Amino acid sequence: MAAIQRRGRRITMTDVERDTYLAEQRTCRVATVSTDGRPHVGALWFTWDGSSLWLYSITRSLRWSQLRADPRVAVVVDDGVEYTELRGVELSGRAVTVGEAPRVGEPCPELDAPERLFATKYFGMDTMPHDGRHAWLRLAPEAIMSWDFRKLPGPHSA
Repeated sequence: MAAIQRRGRRITMTDVERDTYLAEQRTCRVATVSTDGRPHVGALWFTWDGSSLWLYSITRSLRWSQLRADPRVAVVVDDGVEYTELRGVELSGRAVTVGEAPRVGEPCPELDAPERLFATKYFGMDTMPHDGRHAWLRLAPEAIMSWDFRKLPGPHSA
Protein backbone atom coordinates (compact mmCIF):
# COMPACT_ATOMS: atom_id res chain seq x y z
CA MET A 1 0.00 0.00 0.00
CA ALA A 2 1.36 3.41 -0.93
CA ALA A 3 2.28 5.88 1.79
CA ILE A 4 -0.18 8.73 2.31
CA GLN A 5 0.96 12.23 1.41
CA ARG A 6 0.80 14.50 4.45
CA ARG A 7 2.27 17.83 3.35
CA GLY A 8 0.68 20.09 0.79
CA ARG A 9 -2.71 18.44 0.96
CA ARG A 10 -4.49 21.31 -0.74
CA ILE A 11 -2.39 20.84 -3.90
CA THR A 12 -2.43 17.04 -3.82
CA MET A 13 -4.10 15.38 -6.81
CA THR A 14 -7.07 13.16 -6.12
CA ASP A 15 -6.71 9.51 -7.16
CA VAL A 16 -8.79 10.21 -10.28
CA GLU A 17 -6.73 13.30 -11.15
CA ARG A 18 -3.49 11.36 -10.64
CA ASP A 19 -4.63 8.40 -12.74
CA THR A 20 -5.80 10.69 -15.55
CA TYR A 21 -2.56 12.68 -15.41
CA LEU A 22 -0.36 9.57 -15.55
CA ALA A 23 -2.39 8.17 -18.44
CA GLU A 24 -1.90 11.40 -20.43
CA GLN A 25 1.80 12.07 -19.79
CA ARG A 26 4.39 10.42 -22.01
CA THR A 27 7.80 10.75 -20.36
CA CYS A 28 9.04 10.11 -16.84
CA ARG A 29 12.42 10.53 -15.20
CA VAL A 30 13.74 7.43 -13.46
CA ALA A 31 16.32 7.73 -10.67
CA THR A 32 18.54 4.79 -9.77
CA VAL A 33 21.73 4.48 -7.75
CA SER A 34 25.01 2.68 -8.47
CA THR A 35 26.67 0.28 -6.05
CA ASP A 36 29.07 3.08 -5.03
CA GLY A 37 26.18 5.49 -4.37
CA ARG A 38 26.28 7.62 -7.53
CA PRO A 39 22.77 8.61 -8.67
CA HIS A 40 21.63 8.27 -12.26
CA VAL A 41 18.51 9.88 -13.75
CA GLY A 42 17.21 9.11 -17.21
CA ALA A 43 14.06 9.75 -19.23
CA LEU A 44 11.85 6.83 -20.17
CA TRP A 45 8.43 6.05 -21.59
CA PHE A 46 5.95 4.42 -19.22
CA THR A 47 2.38 3.38 -18.69
CA TRP A 48 0.22 3.43 -15.55
CA ASP A 49 -2.43 0.77 -14.93
CA GLY A 50 -3.98 2.37 -11.85
CA SER A 51 -1.79 0.54 -9.35
CA SER A 52 1.63 0.03 -10.97
CA LEU A 53 3.95 2.07 -13.15
CA TRP A 54 5.31 0.00 -16.04
CA LEU A 55 8.69 1.00 -17.47
CA TYR A 56 9.95 -0.33 -20.80
CA SER A 57 13.73 -0.18 -20.56
CA ILE A 58 16.65 -1.24 -22.72
CA THR A 59 18.25 -4.19 -20.95
CA ARG A 60 21.78 -3.04 -21.80
CA SER A 61 21.30 0.36 -20.15
CA LEU A 62 22.97 1.74 -17.05
CA ARG A 63 19.49 1.95 -15.49
CA TRP A 64 18.92 -1.78 -16.01
CA SER A 65 22.25 -2.84 -14.52
CA GLN A 66 21.81 -0.53 -11.53
CA LEU A 67 18.30 -1.84 -10.84
CA ARG A 68 19.52 -5.44 -10.98
CA ALA A 69 22.03 -4.59 -8.24
CA ASP A 70 19.66 -2.38 -6.23
CA PRO A 71 15.95 -2.37 -7.17
CA ARG A 72 15.15 0.88 -5.33
CA VAL A 73 13.84 3.51 -7.71
CA ALA A 74 12.20 6.92 -7.71
CA VAL A 75 10.22 8.17 -10.70
CA VAL A 76 8.94 11.67 -11.43
CA VAL A 77 6.36 12.64 -14.02
CA ASP A 78 5.82 16.40 -14.19
CA ASP A 79 4.92 19.30 -16.43
CA GLY A 80 4.18 23.02 -16.43
CA VAL A 81 6.08 26.13 -17.41
CA GLU A 82 4.90 28.88 -15.09
CA TYR A 83 4.97 28.36 -11.32
CA THR A 84 1.18 28.30 -11.13
CA GLU A 85 1.05 25.55 -13.78
CA LEU A 86 3.44 23.08 -12.13
CA ARG A 87 2.05 19.63 -11.44
CA GLY A 88 3.43 16.15 -11.14
CA VAL A 89 3.66 12.80 -9.43
CA GLU A 90 6.58 11.16 -7.66
CA LEU A 91 6.47 7.39 -7.16
CA SER A 92 9.05 5.33 -5.29
CA GLY A 93 9.63 1.73 -4.35
CA ARG A 94 11.31 -1.30 -5.89
CA ALA A 95 11.36 -2.18 -9.58
CA VAL A 96 10.71 -5.81 -10.48
CA THR A 97 11.40 -7.44 -13.86
CA VAL A 98 8.29 -8.98 -15.44
CA GLY A 99 8.49 -11.34 -18.42
CA GLU A 100 11.60 -12.36 -20.28
CA ALA A 101 14.54 -9.98 -20.55
CA PRO A 102 14.98 -8.91 -23.23
CA ARG A 103 11.35 -9.19 -24.30
CA VAL A 104 10.69 -11.06 -27.55
CA GLY A 105 6.98 -11.66 -27.03
CA GLU A 106 6.70 -14.95 -25.14
CA PRO A 107 3.23 -15.26 -23.58
CA CYS A 108 3.07 -13.51 -20.21
CA PRO A 109 -0.49 -12.82 -18.99
CA GLU A 110 0.76 -10.23 -16.46
CA LEU A 111 1.99 -8.12 -19.39
CA ASP A 112 -1.22 -8.24 -21.46
CA ALA A 113 -2.71 -5.04 -20.03
CA PRO A 114 0.48 -2.93 -19.78
CA GLU A 115 1.55 -3.89 -23.30
CA ARG A 116 -1.86 -3.01 -24.71
CA LEU A 117 -1.81 0.36 -22.92
CA PHE A 118 1.77 1.06 -24.03
CA ALA A 119 1.20 0.04 -27.66
CA THR A 120 -1.85 2.31 -27.89
CA LYS A 121 -0.22 5.24 -26.11
CA TYR A 122 3.07 5.32 -28.02
CA PHE A 123 2.56 3.44 -31.28
CA GLY A 124 -1.16 3.81 -32.01
CA MET A 125 -1.36 0.01 -32.25
CA ASP A 126 -3.41 -2.70 -30.56
CA THR A 127 -0.48 -5.03 -29.96
CA MET A 128 3.02 -4.44 -28.66
CA PRO A 129 5.93 -4.71 -31.08
CA HIS A 130 8.95 -6.44 -29.48
CA ASP A 131 12.50 -5.62 -30.52
CA GLY A 132 14.50 -8.05 -28.37
CA ARG A 133 16.30 -5.12 -26.71
CA HIS A 134 13.77 -3.89 -24.13
CA ALA A 135 12.12 -5.52 -21.13
CA TRP A 136 9.49 -4.60 -18.55
CA LEU A 137 9.99 -3.25 -15.07
CA ARG A 138 7.01 -2.91 -12.74
CA LEU A 139 6.98 -0.38 -9.92
CA ALA A 140 4.19 -1.04 -7.43
CA PRO A 141 4.80 2.19 -5.51
CA GLU A 142 5.49 2.14 -1.79
CA ALA A 143 4.99 5.92 -1.76
CA ILE A 144 3.23 8.37 -4.08
CA MET A 145 3.28 12.14 -3.79
CA SER A 146 1.54 14.52 -6.16
CA TRP A 147 1.17 18.24 -6.63
CA ASP A 148 -0.93 20.54 -8.77
CA PHE A 149 -0.06 24.19 -8.24
CA ARG A 150 -3.09 25.16 -10.32
CA LYS A 151 -5.05 24.48 -7.09
CA LEU A 152 -3.29 27.28 -5.21
CA PRO A 153 -5.58 30.15 -4.27
CA GLY A 154 -4.99 33.49 -5.94
CA PRO A 155 -5.73 35.52 -9.04
CA HIS A 156 -4.59 32.64 -11.29
CA SER A 157 -7.31 30.27 -9.96
CA ALA A 158 -10.11 29.32 -12.27
